[in-house]
Amino acid sequence: MGVPFKQGDIVLFQGDSITDAGRVRENPADMGKGYALMTAALFGSSYPEQQVTFLNRGISGNRVKDLQSRWEQDCIALQPSWVSIYIGINDCWRRYDRNEPTSAEQFEEGYRELLVRTKEELGAKLILIEPFVLPVPEDRKLWREDLDPKINVVRELAREFGALLVPLDGIFAQASMLAPSSFWAPDGVHPSPAGHALIAKAWLKAVGAAI
Repeated sequence: MGVPFKQGDIVLFQGDSITDAGRVRENPADMGKGYALMTAALFGSSYPEQQVTFLNRGISGNRVKDLQSRWEQDCIALQPSWVSIYIGINDCWRRYDRNEPTSAEQFEEGYRELLVRTKEELGAKLILIEPFVLPVPEDRKLWREDLDPKINVVRELAREFGALLVPLDGIFAQASMLAPSSFWAPDGVHPSPAGHALIAKAWLKAVGAAI
């Protein structure tokens, strides 16, 4: 079974710092230095005839509510055929570093609005990437209480909206059996180059790309 993209499709990556990965904001075509760049490069090299355009609009520090506030400009206006969303770790993190919690219900409500708008206004297809956290440093273990319900929200929304799902939490847990968690994400959140490659491979597998 081949990839679901059509010739000339536009694929938009949206999210937080993991998607942003140091992209140059002044250059709309810049893909950053992380999984979005790796994914676009690998896909383009394997399927050059499809001429798929990849865009990155991830912004470091973003939560669901930040995506909501810029969805018109950074999603709808770009008219993507596919929208890949990777959000959630900051909705968890802010509870622990700023005492600004986002409940699972608030997270779901905001995320659902993004998906409804995307489907109704664009008819775009969806790829949802679930957030993950690894137990480095030790305090990250406490985050599971907050993050696990949000991961479940992403999975349920993927099922409800017929989206492709990239099940990162399990993938990173499994990878941590092969090398220490810090090898994949030194702070438990931000992937190393190998971690970004792991995300790119999982994303390409989810869309059925043979790389």
